[in-house]
Amino acid sequence: MIELDIKDLVKNYGIKNVLDGLSFEVKSGERVALIGQNGCGKSTVLNTINGDETIDGGRVNIRNGASIKMLKQIYEKRDIDCTVEEFLMENFSKCFELEKKLKCIEEEMATETNDNLLQKLINKYGRIQDEYVLNGGYEIQEKYKKICSGFKYDDLFLCSMYNTLSGGERTKVNLAKILMSNPDILLLDEPTNHLDVDTLEWLEELLSSYSGTILVISHDRYFLDKIATKTVLIESGKAKIYHGNYSYFLEEDERRTLAEFEKYKSQQKQIEKMKDSIKTLRKFGDIAQNEMFYKRAKSIEKRLEKMDVLEKVDIDKKKSNINLVAGDRSANDVIKVEHLFKNFGDKNIFNDFNMNVYRKEKVCITGKNGSGKSTLIKMIIGEGQGYSGKIELGSNTKIGYIPQELNFKNKEETILEYILNNTNMGETEARTYLAKFSFYGENVFKRIRELSGGEKVRLILAKLMRKNINLLVLDEPTNHLDIASREALEESLKSYDGTVLFVSHDRYFIKKISTRMIKI
Repeated sequence: MIELDIKDLVKNYGIKNVLDGLSFEVKSGERVALIGQNGCGKSTVLNTINGDETIDGGRVNIRNGASIKMLKQIYEKRDIDCTVEEFLMENFSKCFELEKKLKCIEEEMATETNDNLLQKLINKYGRIQDEYVLNGGYEIQEKYKKICSGFKYDDLFLCSMYNTLSGGERTKVNLAKILMSNPDILLLDEPTNHLDVDTLEWLEELLSSYSGTILVISHDRYFLDKIATKTVLIESGKAKIYHGNYSYFLEEDERRTLAEFEKYKSQQKQIEKMKDSIKTLRKFGDIAQNEMFYKRAKSIEKRLEKMDVLEKVDIDKKKSNINLVAGDRSANDVIKVEHLFKNFGDKNIFNDFNMNVYRKEKVCITGKNGSGKSTLIKMIIGEGQGYSGKIELGSNTKIGYIPQELNFKNKEETILEYILNNTNMGETEARTYLAKFSFYGENVFKRIRELSGGEKVRLILAKLMRKNINLLVLDEPTNHLDIASREALEESLKSYDGTVLFVSHDRYFIKKISTRMIKI
């Protein structure tokens, strides 16, 4: 059965069609991953299905009677505050009213002695009980306990006021509420944000066995591999369908790209032969002064004009052009941490912690939220205070650091101005150098405030590589990056000849990059 039929969707923002004839359908029980570069229209598609966004053309057909719930990336505070528990139970207010009625009737039946009145109460109780069952009344507590256990919500958190929660906590609580309501169509926009690994794995198991239909946007490729049964790539405003998970998409997309390139080459050969034939026939016509040769040449020309010429496929479109070169060689012992102790108030973060990182290693620091990963990074780069123990860098170690939040002092600077102001290069050399980081032509005049997350990371890397660094320290480097930017960064770091120390929750990224993991 078809749950969703999206046909010829058009959405215009200003002068640009973000969606330009996008079409695909979703069948009952399918779990669909929507992928594509940032700004390609993924969230627009979900918002349109949810009724939050108008369209400029096309239609969205939803199965009659299908219930829809959508998880958004950001949730504001409520006008009327409530506890987390009350918030989670809001969808079941009807069941609670029915439950109160059932209890009242039970009390009346316990004291009623008149047989006729008792029979009326029994009949009324039966009708309300049927309605209670129909609304899932007996399953509510089981769902509630399951969800609270999966998200690790204890009594103290459940008693917290919703408006006191952080933005990330509000998003998680909204996800919990949506999962409890068990809609026929579940729309998820970046559901893995703010989740630790344990909760993420629990969510993967839950969604993998979900009885309804799911459309999900996520940059977590491991997550998409676990849950998706179909992948829809949004590119140039249109949809390309792949009947498998993200890994299947990568293989199939490469196969299709190569097949399209072979078709293009074959057509180009055909075009060249036709052009040669036209030249030859005209030459024969000139020599023999025979109109027949000119007519044949004209016939081939018309066929050539009517031909639907294929565009050249860029078979290297997914390869990174970023070449990260390490500076002068450091000592073999790059980082040495010995007997580290660190407290935050009464909370003990590090208790006799020891760690070594050696030259050319790519070490990932993992651990639950709040375990001290970013704190350790800050201490290693010399920004942490209030600890005891020893943190030592090997001789000739030069650090390049990329924090979680990419902040620039002057967001009005262009890419070119930023490099000129942070290096000793002239303009010609700077433009040649920026091309190594995929900033070409007029792109170097884009302002920092206009850059995507991936472009900002490339720009910072461009600056760092001019400082002769040999140790890259990265704190959640894939945050705010789309999948294409993550893959480009992976390729760059894999070929980097220096040492890398990084914190990440991105399991796909970790698997690709790390040679060793240290769990706090």
